[in-house]
Amino acid sequence: MFVLTIADHPEGVFSVYDERENRVIPIFTANDDAERYLMMIENEEDYPPMEVVEMEDHVIIGACQDRGQRFSIITPDDFLVPPDDPEPETE
Repeated sequence: MFVLTIADHPEGVFSVYDERENRVIPIFTANDDAERYLMMIENEEDYPPMEVVEMEDHVIIGACQDRGQRFSIITPDDFLVPPDDPEPETE
């Protein structure tokens, strides 16, 4: 699985806000999808440099569950668009 982090800070995982203002970590099953999402947010000048980091599914999902952090599994069938608010959040 793949997540976005601030470059050189893999411990801080990128998250977005859902429609209820809950922070949600997008977890991509395909590297290509994570890279494509990264390219979309790199077009926004307000984002810091980000990178794609590969993680074992049980590690990232377990960490989210242990912390009560919401997450969403993004498969190749999903289409994720960056939020209008370019404020990156890390967990």
